[in-house]
Amino acid sequence: MKPLFKNKQLSALEAQYEAHKIAYAPIIFQAVRSLRDLGVLAALEKAGRGGVDAEAIAEQTGLSTYAVNTLLESGLSCGVVEQPDEENFCLSKIGWFLQNDAMTRINMDYNHYVCYKGLYDLDQSLQTEKPVGLKVFGEQWETLYQALPHLPQKVKDAWYAFDHYYSDGTYPLALPMIFDRPVGHLLDIGANVGKFSILAAKANPDLHITMLDLPDQLQIALDNAAAAGLTGRVEGLAVDLLDSQAAIPPKGDVYWLSQFLSCFGRPQIISILERIKEAMGPQSRLFILETCWDRQEHEAAAYSLINTSPYFTCMASGNSKMYSARELLEMIETAGLKLHQLQDNLGVCHSLFECRLDAA
Repeated sequence: MKPLFKNKQLSALEAQYEAHKIAYAPIIFQAVRSLRDLGVLAALEKAGRGGVDAEAIAEQTGLSTYAVNTLLESGLSCGVVEQPDEENFCLSKIGWFLQNDAMTRINMDYNHYVCYKGLYDLDQSLQTEKPVGLKVFGEQWETLYQALPHLPQKVKDAWYAFDHYYSDGTYPLALPMIFDRPVGHLLDIGANVGKFSILAAKANPDLHITMLDLPDQLQIALDNAAAAGLTGRVEGLAVDLLDSQAAIPPKGDVYWLSQFLSCFGRPQIISILERIKEAMGPQSRLFILETCWDRQEHEAAAYSLINTSPYFTCMASGNSKMYSARELLEMIETAGLKLHQLQDNLGVCHSLFECRLDAA
């Protein structure tokens, strides 16, 4: 893979400007989100390259001229808005993506609804390796995964939209690699809402699936499988894999982990992989689907993945992150498993690790 984040030669003044951008980033984020959600970006897009003045936008959005000018000037400073003349404003190319690009919208909603308030306590989370920011949603949960079924609807919607956007287009690409030989029993470990299990069961009418997850989350997945008419072929096993004594059902043909290991710290990942290794038979295969920042073709993807890690620190578990492929391979080896194949560039940004008891 090509090297990412090469050093840039900046003057002292340019470096200071970049530092100021970071210092004001939280304010810029909320100003730009308000430009989008309050309809200002839509009004600018409608006006076209000729632009429109603040008074006209105020009439269209119901905001005061003061509010519109405040947002437009902030947007101008960060390149979201441009000024074709002294009176009018228009949408920049960056602004177009913020208004229209699905990935950008999903990422912004996720960071606003799920992460923003809790990240105030990131420093405490790093010091304690506990998700201190999770308390903005309640004090009763140790991890976000316990909390997820009970969070406010807007928060859940943003979390699931973020999670599923990246995985949904990848699952159909992974299925041919799994079904390149007969598969009778697949274990979906960390099944989330059951999307992969349902897709796999529909693709292979002879397949039996066991989904493993926390009890409340598992029930959602089972309900979805039942609604898809798969009761009897897709079953569930409630388990907390943070419990090092929690066994994994033995001798499955395929063990499937999708965006799952990033939810755990290194010791927990090694423990989970060791227990999967103990459960595997001679012909079993383990597939690990993850988004590894060091396997990306573009810096934008690596940037987004790396900067999702503070969410895992502050909101999700306190000790997990978006791992590089190098880190995952080290943990796979430590657990006594052998990498058979690594496939990059699946879907938006995924890598698929196929592991066996031996490398053959």
